[in-house]
Amino acid sequence: MGIVQSLVSRQFNKFNVENRAQKIISQDKPKPAPKFDSNLRDLERVLQEYPELINKQNKKDELLDDYLKHVYVTSTRSVCKLSTFEPTRQRQLEYALPLDRSAVDDFEFGHLEPQKVSKGRCTLRQAMEFISNHQTDPSQWNAAAISKRYDLKENLVNDILKHFKPFELHLPENKQKGKAFPNTSNQNKLLN
Repeated sequence: MGIVQSLVSRQFNKFNVENRAQKIISQDKPKPAPKFDSNLRDLERVLQEYPELINKQNKKDELLDDYLKHVYVTSTRSVCKLSTFEPTRQRQLEYALPLDRSAVDDFEFGHLEPQKVSKGRCTLRQAMEFISNHQTDPSQWNAAAISKRYDLKENLVNDILKHFKPFELHLPENKQKGKAFPNTSNQNKLLN
C-alpha cells in the first residue's frame, strides 16, 4: 500500500510543475523574508528619531553621482592570455615542497641552544662544562670563580654544584671471585 501512495503523491507533485515554476519566476517583485520582531522595533525606533532618513536614502545624491561619472580606471599592465601563462613546474614545486629533504640532525642536548644568553643565566652546555671542571679541579674552579666567569650568583652556583653531578660509573665489588658456581652450597642445602 505504501508503494501505491508514493506513486500517487509523486504524480501529484509532478503535475503542472513547469507552469507553477514559471508563475513564481515571472513575479515582478520577490517576497522579502520575514523580519524579526527585534529588527522591526529597531527600525521603528530609528524612524522616530530620524524621520528624514527614508527621504535621504531615496533621494539621489547629485554631488556623489557627479564624482562617480568622472572616475576612470586605466590599466598599464598588458593583457596576458590565460592559455599561454603557465608557471613552470620548478616554480610550483618551489612553494609546494621543501627544497632540503634530508633528515634533521638531533641537537647535542636534545634541544636547540640559544645564541645569546642573558646575564644571570647559563646554557646546559655551560653548566655541564663548569660542573665537570669543578669535579676535576675544585680548587681552581670554585663557586666564586665560576660565578665571576659566567655572571651567575654565587649561591646559585653553590646549589648547582651541590645538587648536580656529571655521569659517574660505580662498579660493585665482585664478592664471588673464587667460586665457579656461586650459591651452590645454599641450593644443595635446600635440596636435602
